[in-house]
Amino acid sequence: MASSDRRVTVVDHDRRLAVSRHAAALFCQRGMAATSGDDLAAAAGLSTRTIWRYFRSKEGAVEPLLASCALRFMTLLRRWPLEASLEDFLTGELTTHPAAAQAVADDLQAMRIIRMTEDEPALRATWLMVCATAEDAFAPIIARRVNRPTTEVTVRMTAAAATAAVRVVTEQISVAVLAEARRFGVDDVVAALCPAVRASSHEPFCDPAPYRA
Repeated sequence: MASSDRRVTVVDHDRRLAVSRHAAALFCQRGMAATSGDDLAAAAGLSTRTIWRYFRSKEGAVEPLLASCALRFMTLLRRWPLEASLEDFLTGELTTHPAAAQAVADDLQAMRIIRMTEDEPALRATWLMVCATAEDAFAPIIARRVNRPTTEVTVRMTAAAATAAVRVVTEQISVAVLAEARRFGVDDVVAALCPAVRASSHEPFCDPAPYRA
């Protein structure tokens, strides 16, 4: 891909994410049914035609925001060294490298949208599509830790189960934060997430694997 093409792709990605943030805010304020494509365009400062060029459906407008949050976690896991357990790695990384302000704001807005998926089937479908993308990103991470091909059925099944565990915990944390006003520190997130991921599979990918380089 030429450098100019890459620049266009980056610009489109950034614009789609910016629109997605506006869409999430409007959906949370008004509800999805009461928000139109024209509303999204006005909030983002774009034409309605551009909105529909970026997104095939109204509910799809929140996909970049949800994907940004989900794939940020997968990007974190790509730095997970073989010699570290999941608990030790996440505790160290999340403590040493706290999320930036925009990432925190995105996570909170994503939680609001995730809560809405309980009553909005179209939003639920978008959320599940994002989780499927995250599953594809999780598979090579797991494959490296268990020293098997990414395409092996056991690896794919483990990735599917582990991603489902992350999804369920994310949904539960969203309810706890928004409906119960609970606060989650690093230790709370690790305590909620890691046992669920471990319980999702018999594969020992959450344990240290110091026997491989």
